[in-house]
Amino acid sequence: MTEVARFYILSHIFIALIGGVLLLAIWYHIRKQFKHILEEDESEKRVDKALLYLSFAMFVWVVSGIWSYAGMLFSFIDTQGYQLGVNLLSIVNNMFLLLALFYFYYAPQFIYHNKKNIKKIIGLIIATAVITFLLPQILGDSNTIQNIKISSIPDLLLSAFLCYLLGVSFYRTFAYRGLKLIGIIAVLVIVLTFTSQVSEAFLTFGNDFSNNFIKIIAKTSLIAVFLVLATIWVIRLASMPKPNEMAISFLDWSLVKINIPTKGIVDQVIDFGSKTTQYKNLLKFAIRRKYAEGISQSILVNLGGEIKNQTYVTRIIENINDILQLEGSDKLDRRDLFIFIGESRYRLRIVPTNIVIDQTLVEEFSETPENKEYKTICN
Repeated sequence: MTEVARFYILSHIFIALIGGVLLLAIWYHIRKQFKHILEEDESEKRVDKALLYLSFAMFVWVVSGIWSYAGMLFSFIDTQGYQLGVNLLSIVNNMFLLLALFYFYYAPQFIYHNKKNIKKIIGLIIATAVITFLLPQILGDSNTIQNIKISSIPDLLLSAFLCYLLGVSFYRTFAYRGLKLIGIIAVLVIVLTFTSQVSEAFLTFGNDFSNNFIKIIAKTSLIAVFLVLATIWVIRLASMPKPNEMAISFLDWSLVKINIPTKGIVDQVIDFGSKTTQYKNLLKFAIRRKYAEGISQSILVNLGGEIKNQTYVTRIIENINDILQLEGSDKLDRRDLFIFIGESRYRLRIVPTNIVIDQTLVEEFSETPENKEYKTICN
């Protein structure tokens, strides 16, 4: 084992260990400090579970480093047993990262709270690891052609896909909070992380020192990004209004009075004006939350649902922010007013007793042909 390799592996172990412990400590603080918010609904346990899985991924890096160090120290790095261990650790690490993305609010739609697609990707991860392990046995000396390690290509392609998912999720998360520069830095760090793996397949890429140096920089930077993300989540939870602190009153068509002291909104009257679609959608959520029971308090938001697209839900919040000219930390987030309860269903977070709807307005709304269902709900 060269001194460069020894330095890299030991640095890798302790950097990942410190990062994992810090993420675990933040996870514990979030679970303790914001338990009432996280347990408001089972589907809302995104932030704490995402952090937990990210910390687990860090600890897998620690085990991976120890395994590599043992392989070099006891000279079994070229054995099938060593390669099997590497593949298993790769599977577990990728699975933890993927499970963390499952709870990222701004992750690509096909994986955020989509168990079916997550299972497919986990299957792909396992299949890739199996192929990576079997190819050297099948190809033998032909595994390396023109300094390209064929068995490492599938794993490199999988890494590119996971880096894409991480890049999109991280950039969206930071950009929405007004931190586009950090979002760009996060994307560059993820690109660097992918670059650090290129030498595993393309053997002439860089040299021993430069490749290990890139890996150290990439892992350290990625852990720093994780910690910044965790800090943002803590700030987000601290500023999130409680359901019993909010109140909403529907005064007349297009007129709503809203009260969210946490966001500096005190008895503000909002005139939706010509934005009737957003007003009616908000009224639907309010009527269901106040008068309905169980699953009927929520609305199905998808192509076959009552509201055809999540964009319509987001526009409610955007219109409120624009009308009230909310900026910075006072700006409303969709999760402040609406809660995702799974299977494409959303409901209003405000407690029923804090929702006031003019009775004449309810009657007029429920008498229209497309809203006949609401007459049953209200009666």
